[in-house]
Amino acid sequence: MTRLCFAVACLAVSGCADLTAPSASSRSQAGDAPAAAKQAAQQPTAPAADPNARLNKVRASHVLVAYQGSARSQATRSKDEAKQLAEGLLNRLRGGGAKFEDVAKQHSDDPSAKARGGDLGAFDRFTMTKPFADAAFGLDVGQLSGVVETEFGFHIIKRTE
Repeated sequence: MTRLCFAVACLAVSGCADLTAPSASSRSQAGDAPAAAKQAAQQPTAPAADPNARLNKVRASHVLVAYQGSARSQATRSKDEAKQLAEGLLNRLRGGGAKFEDVAKQHSDDPSAKARGGDLGAFDRFTMTKPFADAAFGLDVGQLSGVVETEFGFHIIKRTE
């Protein structure tokens, strides 16, 4: 029952279309063990759900460069202008000419993270939008991402833990 609840929760949270409940025909054949085993062998199986996956967390900071029309944005810059600004900020950070916290405080369009030098705190993979989470979880501690686009704009992400 716990695995079924976790599978349903995963489906609702992350859109995992492969996690489905057994069909009515397989439930009706459950009393016939050989037939049920044969049918199970023919059906594709979903990957085993790791109940500890949601406990795995990272801590990261980001600089958000929003544009007119991006989600929750009040920015007036165009999408192209936002991307160019994000790429320029990333080049400054990679060149060592700027501290991440200072760039976030000066340029981020995320007001809550901006006040904390970009710090988002610790989060699990399912808290953030998928492109952001994929990038953050793919970084080593201290590493900067490239420019990552989400519905909120363009991000530069630094994994801190």
